[in-house]
Amino acid sequence: MPSSNASSPCRFEWRPSRWPVAISLALAALAPLSVLASEMPRPFAVPLAILACIAGLMLARREARQPRLRVVIEAPDRVAIDDVPVQDFRIEWRGPLAFLSWRDGQGRRHRRSLWPDTLPAQLRRELRLAIPATDAGRRPDTMAP
Repeated sequence: MPSSNASSPCRFEWRPSRWPVAISLALAALAPLSVLASEMPRPFAVPLAILACIAGLMLARREARQPRLRVVIEAPDRVAIDDVPVQDFRIEWRGPLAFLSWRDGQGRRHRRSLWPDTLPAQLRRELRLAIPATDAGRRPDTMAP
């Protein structure tokens, strides 16, 4: 019976999911139809429909072209992405989705999402153990009780 070693690092490769790409392509197809079906005057509706289609296609292309990342989590405060240490690494869970965020060496914030097609159940369990979940849905109380 295999047992997990608490000191072994969690390693995985992040890659873009096909789901957001497919959703963006669907929106690129449906947004122009919805603009044209509205009561907007045609001289304004046609250019807006074209822009909506272009924006959806650009969003799908940007999502699909994101580079793969190698993530190594040794401890909650020791995380490396592509062999570069990062700061302020967080994982937020929304059901089966995981949202990663971190700051690089220049202080820029980066964000990626792990969808079910890129996050198998075994890796999901390993990530939940490696990094404590942050409760992003609730803000801390601003007033004393």
